[in-house]
Amino acid sequence: MSNKLLILLFFGMPFLVCGQNPEDQEFPSHSREFYVASLVRIADPLLSAISKDQLKLQMPVERSPGAWDDRTHVTYLEGFGRLLSGMAPWLELGPDDSSEGKLRKKYLEMARKGITNATNPEAADYMNFTEDRQPLVDAAFLAQALLRAPTQLWDPLPAETKQQVIKSLKATRSIEPYYSNWLLFSSMIEATLLKFDDSADDFRLQQPIRKHMEWYLGDGTYGDGPDFHWDYYNSFVIQPMLLDILKTMNEAGLKHEEEYEAVLKRAKRYAEIQERLISPEGTYPPIGRSLAYRFGAFQLLSQIALWEELPEKLEPSQVRGALQKVIFNQLNAPGTFDENGWLQIGFFGHQPSIGEGYISTGSLYLCSEAFLVLGLPENNRFWTDEAKPWTQKKIWNGQNIPIDKAEK
Repeated sequence: MSNKLLILLFFGMPFLVCGQNPEDQEFPSHSREFYVASLVRIADPLLSAISKDQLKLQMPVERSPGAWDDRTHVTYLEGFGRLLSGMAPWLELGPDDSSEGKLRKKYLEMARKGITNATNPEAADYMNFTEDRQPLVDAAFLAQALLRAPTQLWDPLPAETKQQVIKSLKATRSIEPYYSNWLLFSSMIEATLLKFDDSADDFRLQQPIRKHMEWYLGDGTYGDGPDFHWDYYNSFVIQPMLLDILKTMNEAGLKHEEEYEAVLKRAKRYAEIQERLISPEGTYPPIGRSLAYRFGAFQLLSQIALWEELPEKLEPSQVRGALQKVIFNQLNAPGTFDENGWLQIGFFGHQPSIGEGYISTGSLYLCSEAFLVLGLPENNRFWTDEAKPWTQKKIWNGQNIPIDKAEK
């Protein structure tokens, strides 16, 4: 990363994304600079505030016109948990003497302070883990962050903070999940308790896996509950959480290799579909609910690339380019950020009416899930390979592409 870019990032100045060609063919290393700069632009206001125990003081709470309530009892955990879940693989690379490694050190320190403040009953930023149902969702994203970065986000925490986290996660057991993707939030929390406290509730851990195996509909897609939904929840929640939960269970000796292999095969197919949804211009269909999560819709594609499990038909560099173009478009739409750098409700820019009743400022930080690929080190071929066009870009330029076919 250039010294100029590093200086701009550290001092909160306008950064270079707007001036960087998102399809730079000659210098693929610039792609990583773009991804890092974009993630830091999203993360800096929130992590800076919570590390000072001032998130509730500093974060604006924008709500959709049809908001269910003022959302102040849930929005802070939403923002923090979702942001860390997407940042975690990058943070897990740890600090080093490189410019990027120094950035990671800065944000790791902020994140750990944030975890302490979020779970400390004496802190101003102590968060709600029990009131209403929404805390179950975002405690699960916070738990997922810990699973994705155990050596950097969990291991260095003081013993007292670890106990506060465990207590906060267990407190969500009072919340009954809806009969839908929400079951996985309970399971994610229990998987985290299994790994770090060996105190998982077996029913809450395993029953959601059984139900989602029943709810598989074919061709890489699960129902949200028993029914099919045309939206992005297979990527927002369902498939990434299935993968992380089953991986954790297998590592703990709860033998679920057969289910894991089935889930991974389906996830690879869904990732393949996701890549094909991205137009030559870097747009994608605005279908279904929660569109204000923006490019968080491509969490699964990013996770499969991170795990180096892309289908053979997909080159890593074409996924890099496709995601980069989508992120570039949505981040640089006027109104995506307010004057202080906080995300605002919208899909392309500032569009408050696109938010459902549960959407508020904290909700929007689920977009960070697109950055999971930053967990691949900078010498990985995902970053170093020459840029290649993604599928729609190829076909709309008259090139041949592989025949697409369904998976069972």
